[in-house]
Amino acid sequence: MGHEKIETNIGLMIILIILVVSIGGIVQIVPLFYMDTMVKPVEGLKPYSALQLAGRDVYIRESCMVCHSQMIRPFRAETERYGHYSVAGEFVYDRPFQWGSKRTGPDLHRVGGRYSDEWHYVHLMNPRDVVPESVMPGYPWLADNVVDGETVQYRMQALKDWFGHPYTDEQIKRAPLSVEGKTELEAVVAYLQNLGSAIKTVR
Repeated sequence: MGHEKIETNIGLMIILIILVVSIGGIVQIVPLFYMDTMVKPVEGLKPYSALQLAGRDVYIRESCMVCHSQMIRPFRAETERYGHYSVAGEFVYDRPFQWGSKRTGPDLHRVGGRYSDEWHYVHLMNPRDVVPESVMPGYPWLADNVVDGETVQYRMQALKDWFGHPYTDEQIKRAPLSVEGKTELEAVVAYLQNLGSAIKTVR
């Protein structure tokens, strides 16, 4: 009788669904904030340098995450192709994270150090020069755009103040100088070359 009453009263049904989903979400999510393995960086992990952070911003701006995930799942088929599976402590300094769910292109979480800087430069300018079957578009304008040092400095300060990223005052102060004259292409390559590198130091 009670079950029939719930199913025939749409208002009550909506309220109960919201209640059940809310409780389930809280039970699953809240404990993660208190687990060291979820909030503590893996050994060797450092916050992004000014150039890497600028590259990450370009990566997000160009929507690279639409075709490339950054989350290697603990399955043999994935680890044999991409490398060590991803662990939570690697994403402590990723705001927002770039896990993604679609792989038009390969997962990039372990791409750091796999190819040379020159390979990445060519690939970003015209992917088919190094991967003939690629459907990825080229990004030649990145070679003409110069990184804005003041924006990077502001981002680093915000990440330190709001989220506790361990940037020193000196690192923040020197941010504009460290990216001076650097192109967005160089910044993206610096970001890509850093991906997945921390876990390799502890394997």
